[in-house]
This record gives sequence, C-alpha cells and structure tokens, in this order.
Amino acid sequence: MRILIVDDSEDSRDITEGALLSAGYRDISMATSAMEAFALLGILEEAAGEGATADIILLDIVMPEVDGIEACARIRNDLRYTDVPIIMVTSLADMDSLANAFVAGANDYITKPVNRVELLARVRSALKLKGELERRQQRERELLTFLSTWGDRRASIWIDETTGLFVGEVAEAYLTNADKRQSDDEISLLALSVDRLDIYRSGQGEDVARGIQARVAQAVRGVVATIGAIAASYRNGLIILILPEYGAGAARKLAEALRATVAKLDIANSESIAADHVTATVAVVTGHARRGLGRVHLLTHAISTIKGVAAAGGDRVVAVDI
Repeated sequence: MRILIVDDSEDSRDITEGALLSAGYRDISMATSAMEAFALLGILEEAAGEGATADIILLDIVMPEVDGIEACARIRNDLRYTDVPIIMVTSLADMDSLANAFVAGANDYITKPVNRVELLARVRSALKLKGELERRQQRERELLTFLSTWGDRRASIWIDETTGLFVGEVAEAYLTNADKRQSDDEISLLALSVDRLDIYRSGQGEDVARGIQARVAQAVRGVVATIGAIAASYRNGLIILILPEYGAGAARKLAEALRATVAKLDIANSESIAADHVTATVAVVTGHARRGLGRVHLLTHAISTIKGVAAAGGDRVVAVDI
C-alpha cells in the first residue's frame, strides 16, 4: 500500500514514518506542504491525467499557505482520489477544525503527538474499508458488463419488485457465465430464508408477506453494502448471496450477522416456531469450482440445505464445505 504523509513538521513526519515502517509498510512518501502533496499526487494542471499515486493519505490540518482542510477538499475533487482514505492529523487545540475537515471529505483523524498504536489501528481500518469498497466496485462492474450482454428487452425483469434485489435467475446466469472470467479461487454461496413465510402468507395474506420480504431484503442490503456481494432473490422469498473469494470462516460470520439482523427487526410472527418474531435460516456453502456449472451446483446445494433446516424450525446457520 502506498502511503503519503503530508506535514510541515519534520519531527512529526519522522515519527509517523517510523511507526509505519515498524509495522511493515514500506512504500511511504512525504510532502512538506499541500502544494508538494498536489505535485506528488499529480493533481496540479501540469501533471493532470496521470494515475493515482497513493492508497491512503495522512494530512496535517495546520500548514502554511494551504491548510489541510483546503488540501483535503482539492484532493477529493480529483476523481482518482474520490475513495482514497484521508486521515487528518491534528493537535488537541485544533479539534474544532475537524468538523470542517469531515465536510471537506476526510474519513478519520488522529491526534498529535502521534500514538503508534492509534495510528496503525486507523491506517489498517482505512485500508480494510478501501479494499472492501474496491471489491464491491469490481463486482458491480462485472455484473453490469454481464447484464449488458442480455439485451435491453430483459431489463424490465432484472429486478424483483418486492425486494429490490436482482431476480434469482440473474445470479444463476452470472454463475454459469463464470467460465470466461473467474479462477478456481474459493467462493461462498449464502441462501437466506424467512422461516415459515409460506404459512404466514396463507394466514395473513400476500401483501403482508411481501412487506416482510421487503424489510428483510433492506436489512440484508445494509449488512452486505460494502463487501462486494451479489444479492438476488427468488419469487418465493429466498435470498441468495454470491461471495467470490470468500472463505468458509468469513462467510459463516456474515451468515450469523444476517440471521441476527433479521431477528433484530422484531417483526411479530405468530407462525414462528423458534420465536414470537420473524426469524431466518441461513445456509452457507463454500467450495472451489472453476466452471460455471460447478458454481451453480454450489448454489443448488445451498438451496437444498436450507429447505431441510428451515422445515425443522429454522433460526439457524448451517455451513457446508464442498
């Protein structure tokens, strides 16, 4: 990861660099002013159009000529740095300036004198968030490229009206098409089912059941918003998630979070066996499958697994490795 330190204080630069070097970060650049930072980042007019040169920026607030707040705003105005984490460095006496820094686009802050533990924690957190955002954007690009091959006549059936997610058939086609662009890296498929939804539908009506599906889908979108998952739903209410490069442990943790999130919605459900509110069962299937049909097999295995577990009462997470 390429880290840029922008600070007019030589002592502060040295301390920050030393802390980062001790943690194994090697690609570190330093600028003594905002203008020097602009030059390094390639956002001056004479350097415009070059590639991004930093993955994270540590930016001092108090600097001569152009302060950190103005510098932050100018960096954010460059499309190459829209999503690059910017961490402001400030003394306790300058805390009032932080509000303006966040308005300018800062992601986080640390205080002077720099504490090594705090610095490394903030940097790791920012880089993790950046990585998750990049994975999500990559999945979105892949899916948009794939959908563009379907033709305009199919556009009206891509989205499920109730949940706002892609229809299940889109996910199946995406997996089937994997031969052309996927490796045999580990992949996880999640299937989430609202427990006893069919019985609830029979007793309370289709509109009420759809309302539950919509709330659950909204909660699912909130949980997976930053991880690059491809989410889809079938007309019977089953929600599926495709998680490329997601191992069994991470997928199981996500499944537990989804199950807990649905329970916290606290939607009353007299038909539930496990509780007096709406619950969900989540099946996780993880495996390696290079060919598209092999990936679809992982999906069908997740769906078949969840049916048996849900029939036994639900409100559980079941994980299977293939």
